[in-house]
Amino acid sequence: MPVVDVKNLEGKKVGQVELADDVFAAKVNPHLLHETVRWYLAGQRAGTHKTKDKSEVSGSGRKLWRQKGTGRARIGSIRSPLWRKGGTVHGPKPRDYSYRLPHKMVVGALRSALSAKLAEQKLTVVDNWSLESHKTKPFRQALTKLDGSSRTILLVEAGANRNLELASRNLEGVKLVPTTQLEAYDLLRHEHLMLSKQAAQKLSSALGANKTAAPVTLQIEPASARPAGKEAAPAPTAKSEKVGKAAKRAKKPAARTKKSGKPKGKKD
Repeated sequence: MPVVDVKNLEGKKVGQVELADDVFAAKVNPHLLHETVRWYLAGQRAGTHKTKDKSEVSGSGRKLWRQKGTGRARIGSIRSPLWRKGGTVHGPKPRDYSYRLPHKMVVGALRSALSAKLAEQKLTVVDNWSLESHKTKPFRQALTKLDGSSRTILLVEAGANRNLELASRNLEGVKLVPTTQLEAYDLLRHEHLMLSKQAAQKLSSALGANKTAAPVTLQIEPASARPAGKEAAPAPTAKSEKVGKAAKRAKKPAARTKKSGKPKGKKD
């Protein structure tokens, strides 16, 4: 498992944390990242583009001049697409550009993006985002101590942190997201990744591939624990089953007819 140093807001090392291999040390798949970014950007499109066709443009519906005798073209409406300020043919209509992407592809892209950040040494684990105030200036100084060379920074926190939200929202190039809303697009768009220790552990457990259920154990009662005089019944054999079926048939009474009340198949 990869081991990463844990730093405080002063930029000093205070410990280490182990990250999951299948999340932070996975093989980077560029094609998967490309498909996930396309899916994310398609979902962000508003799709509100609209043009007016011939029936929606303002204008009179009367015929401009008579059909014959003028030497001009046979125009029927001023709203024709051939005319200036007329309608648009085959123009864009409001639509939804989003589509469904398999969950395994989204999770795989997150693993690839996180692994790429760790491989490029652009990942920092912070002990805790415990800020004394919501002021932007001291938080900017803390980010400079942690990493002063990156222009864009992505902050990841496991839970709600009001001071962190207020202090980071006014900084250019800094974005704060919770672990539940982390996207591969944000990881690729920002140069450096800073996440809290709790967020790193949460991502390791949530995106890990080795999730197996607890084994079920069956308790078999030993023979010595059974009460005296009660032995287990022997397993039935094929011969005993045949004898039992024949005895059941013999015990069944013969069916009687409705008219005579005599058994079927018997004559006087």
